Amino acid sequence: MASFTFTSRFPWRAVAAASALAAGLLAGPAHAALFEDDEARRAILELRQRADAQRQTSDRQSQDTEQLRRSLLDLQSQIEALRGDVARLTGQNEQLQRDIADLQRRQKDIVQGVDDRLRKVEPAKVTVDGREFTADPRESADYEAALAIFRKGDFPSAQAAFTQFLQRYPQSGFRPTALFWLGNAQYANRDYKGAIGNFRTLLSSAADNPRAPEALLSIANCQIELKDNTGARRTLDELMRTYPQSEAAGAARERLAKLR
Repeated sequence: MASFTFTSRFPWRAVAAASALAAGLLAGPAHAALFEDDEARRAILELRQRADAQRQTSDRQSQDTEQLRRSLLDLQSQIEALRGDVARLTGQNEQLQRDIADLQRRQKDIVQGVDDRLRKVEPAKVTVDGREFTADPRESADYEAALAIFRKGDFPSAQAAFTQFLQRYPQSGFRPTALFWLGNAQYANRDYKGAIGNFRTLLSSAADNPRAPEALLSIANCQIELKDNTGARRTLDELMRTYPQSEAAGAARERLAKLR
């Protein structure tokens, strides 16, 4: 009763309400569909943007990877080139070391050759019987050659060799010793008078020579061979007075005892 009254009294309100209700019912689903389409498009756009960004990132990474690969290849090439340079330099260094060693050997040979030639011509210090003096290489060689002959027991050849040596080198430092060996060679050859003469020459020119006591003892031996026992005793007495501490003096005392 009341609703009838309401619609009867206000018919236009009912129509408006119905219209509004119908409009709402009709408009609701359409509005929701439109909303859903917009969201989907936005989602698709976002996905596209993300895909584009990822593709760009992937492209950049690919470019970076390719650039890195080329850089590594270039570096590898440089390393190989450096290895080649090092090997070549090592070979050159080894060859240089061989060349230097060869030059050093040549230099040493040259210096040795020069030294040898100089030794053949330059005087050198020599020590004989405790006496040091300077002698030419040839002079030393001639003395050693004469002494070698004596040591072999070839006394005639040794006498000739020492005689020639003393004639060739009258001022030689070898002279006292050469006189001593010449006298011994003459004694072996039974040239007693000649031996006494050379021993006396040794004593008169080098009384302080280490061979002097032996020279006096050899003179006494020559005198004994010549049956000059008186002269031998005088010589032995002279030896013991002049060189009392020598070994020859001890031998002189033994021989003097036999002569008395």
